[in-house]
Amino acid sequence: MRALCWDAPNHVTVRDVADPQLLSSRDAIIRVTSTAICGSDLHLYGGYIPSMVPGDVLGHEFMGEVVELGSAVTNLRVGDRVVVPFPIACGACHACERDLWSLCENSNPNAAQAEKLMGHSPAGIFGYSHLTGGYQGGQAEYVRVPFADVGPLKIEDDLTDEQVLFLSDILPTGYMGAELCGIQPGDVVAIWGAGPVGQFAALSASLLGASKVIVIDRLPERLAMAAEHADAQTLNYEETSVLGELRELTAGRGPDHCIDAVGMEAHTDVTPVELYDKGKQLLRLQTERPAALRETILACANGGTVSIMGAYGGVVDKFPIGSIMNRSLTIKSGQCHVHRYMRPLLDRIRSGEIDPTYIVSHRLPLEQAPEAYAMFKNKEDHCTKVVLTP
Repeated sequence: MRALCWDAPNHVTVRDVADPQLLSSRDAIIRVTSTAICGSDLHLYGGYIPSMVPGDVLGHEFMGEVVELGSAVTNLRVGDRVVVPFPIACGACHACERDLWSLCENSNPNAAQAEKLMGHSPAGIFGYSHLTGGYQGGQAEYVRVPFADVGPLKIEDDLTDEQVLFLSDILPTGYMGAELCGIQPGDVVAIWGAGPVGQFAALSASLLGASKVIVIDRLPERLAMAAEHADAQTLNYEETSVLGELRELTAGRGPDHCIDAVGMEAHTDVTPVELYDKGKQLLRLQTERPAALRETILACANGGTVSIMGAYGGVVDKFPIGSIMNRSLTIKSGQCHVHRYMRPLLDRIRSGEIDPTYIVSHRLPLEQAPEAYAMFKNKEDHCTKVVLTP
């Protein structure tokens, strides 16, 4: 089959790889009909997530048609259309029973490796390094899906791929980012990053009752999208002081809740701290550029919540722990527990309350994935989201 493979930092190729095979009675083989490039894929592309190996197949946002099933998978049939959540979960461990699907205790075969970096292991993830299992990803013609009796969500034919594809990751991730804030009537929510997760976090914050949603970015087309679809007020950090502007907009208090939808490759104004972060990251002395994360903490109102949904992989420097402790801030985060949100969000899509298709800017064949990665990374041609068709 054809698949997109990671070769080296900033270099990927589409080539022939072995077809996936059933390895367990709980496996399924999916023929991929649509797959997307996620912002967190760019961290892998740039070489900032440890344990990538040349030849690894990328991609964790995908859906398709069931073509083969293990004997224990009785809830699906060959021919079913399904969306597959990016975390791999067994459905029976302590974490899964508590609805914490991205913390599954049984799906990461490389748990010992993850424990050395993180203390404990998260769940396995499709196409997201050997730290999270080394599973082949979905930017391919076919993919093996473990625990297929638990994860994939069946989709009826009344909905298109693009309407439901983002249930695999970014729509639930944005929603969880807003839900973690515990939004109350009258609350102000500020969101750093107007990429796909930031867009859906802004939309979700509005749906959950925020009185004001403020989105911070530097790309005019992304800010305009947030204003149109989430009724958000927008700030371009290249044109204003974000901290000062947020004080003005909140009578000096700051936003009640701040969401980091940027993650480990944050951009900001050229300052000594920014240069310090970039230098340490380029030298692999730290994995993150935490400019957005620092700013969410400093901006947040006393007693407020900082929700971290942007992807991080390791360690950061200059972390403002004093601000968190002295001002009674609450930090909430996590890889999204996608299984928890798929069906409720599917119902909102079917009812017309949410139409996720507005974030798609480019539709390309899988063979053009290398060009699509470069375009998305460099934010060329107003690229906000690429959907690939194998």
